[in-house]
Amino acid sequence: MGKLKTKKAIKKRFRVTRTGKVLHRSNGMRHLRTKKNKARQRRLKSTKALFLTEATKVKKLLGASA
Repeated sequence: MGKLKTKKAIKKRFRVTRTGKVLHRSNGMRHLRTKKNKARQRRLKSTKALFLTEATKVKKLLGASA
């Protein structure tokens, strides 16, 4: 069996830290921002960590780059 290829779509959306946490950006910041208040927009700008179960799946799809 050959090497597993990295899923490029996953690589673009997620980032793995040195400690092994998987970070992602929040959705909902592309358009329709006028109806969202400033606190909500600030909260949505920050990166968030995935839960452990989802993080293991993402790391498997990232393959060698994780």
